[in-house]
Amino acid sequence: MTFLKNFMLTITLLSVFITGCNSVVEPKNNNEVLETNATPDKDVKTQQFSVDNKEVIATNLNVPWSITKSGDVFFITERTGKILKIDKAGMTREDVQLDKQLLVYGEGGLLGMELHPDFQENGLAFAYHTYGTEEAVNNRIVTLKYDGTAWKETEVLLENIDGAIFHNGGRIKVGPDDKLYVTVGDANEPESAQNQELLTGSILRLNLDGTVPEDNPIPGSYVYSYGHRNPQGLAWDKDTGEMYASEHGPSAFDEINLIKKGKNYGWPTYTGEEHAEEVEAPLFHSGTDTWAPSGIFVENGILYAASLRGEMVRAFDISSKQQSVLWKENGRIRDVWKEGDSIYFITNNTDGRGNPVPEDDQLIRLDLSLD
Repeated sequence: MTFLKNFMLTITLLSVFITGCNSVVEPKNNNEVLETNATPDKDVKTQQFSVDNKEVIATNLNVPWSITKSGDVFFITERTGKILKIDKAGMTREDVQLDKQLLVYGEGGLLGMELHPDFQENGLAFAYHTYGTEEAVNNRIVTLKYDGTAWKETEVLLENIDGAIFHNGGRIKVGPDDKLYVTVGDANEPESAQNQELLTGSILRLNLDGTVPEDNPIPGSYVYSYGHRNPQGLAWDKDTGEMYASEHGPSAFDEINLIKKGKNYGWPTYTGEEHAEEVEAPLFHSGTDTWAPSGIFVENGILYAASLRGEMVRAFDISSKQQSVLWKENGRIRDVWKEGDSIYFITNNTDGRGNPVPEDDQLIRLDLSLD
C-alpha cells in the first residue's frame, strides 16, 4: 500500500474480526476524524482505507511494553521481566537474566527493547529497565545476548539514570545512523527537563558500545534533545530520515514532535502550541483531550501512534497535518509495528489502569487496503 504525502487519511473501518478459531463478526464502522492543530490546504483530497481483517496473533500477555521483530519472529517485552517469543509455532515466555535486580514499580520494569542491526548473526539486543528501590528508583540500558531460549545481560551501556514511580520514558531504538536513541522521562521532577547537565526529560543518543558520539550536540553528553516530559515513542521516516517522538502531556496537551539535534521542546515552561522562539512547537497536540501516546511507527509520511488512555491507534498525516482514528477497540494500546499492508499492536489492559477482558493482553494484526 502506498501512502501519498499531502493527502489526508480518512479511515473507513470495515473490520472483520478473526480470532484464533477464525470466527467472523459483522464489520463495524468506527471511523472518527479528529480536530487538528493546523488547518489543511483546501485542496487536500481524501483517500479511503479499510481494515479488511483483524486477527488475534497471541493472547494472555502480561503487561507487554515493546514490540520488535526479526524475520517472522516477534519479541515482546513484559514489564514483569520476561521476553515473549511469538512465531508460527506459538508463544514462548523466555527468561531474562540481569546483573541488577529488576524493579517492577509504578510505570517501571522491563520496558523498551531493540534488536542489534546484526541480530541474526550475533544474537544481541538492547534493553531499558528499572532497578533500585521504591525510595531510590533508577533506570539502565544494557546489552542482552540471546541463546535461542533465554536472554542474558552481557554489558551495561549506561546506568544510574534517575527514575521514579512515574515518567521513566523507556523507548529504545537504533536510528538510521546506527546510533542508539533512548527516551527518558522527567522522573516527576519537571524542572530537570530544562537542565542539560541531567539525563532526565531528554532523548539520549549513544554509540552501540555505550560511549558518547563525538557529534552529539553537547560535547561529552548523551543528551540529544531536552525539555521532554515523558516521551514514550520513537521512529524515523525511512524516506526523509526525519525523527519523531510521542510525549505524554500533563493530563492533556500530549504531543507528536519532530526531533531535531540539540533542540529544546519546552517542558515544563511550554505546552501545546505555546512556545518561545528558541523552543520547538509540536507537530500535533491533543489540546484539552488526553491521548497518552506511546509507541509509534512512521512510513510514507504517515505516523501511527498507540494510545493508552485514548484507547486507540491514531494515524497522523505529517504533511497535511490531519489525523484520524484507525482503530478504536481493544482498550489501551502500548506499541505499534507496521509491515507491508499490516499494522500490529499490543494491548495494555493488564497494567493496572485498564479493564482487561479474558485473554488480555493481546498481540493483534490489522490488514489494510485502499478502497
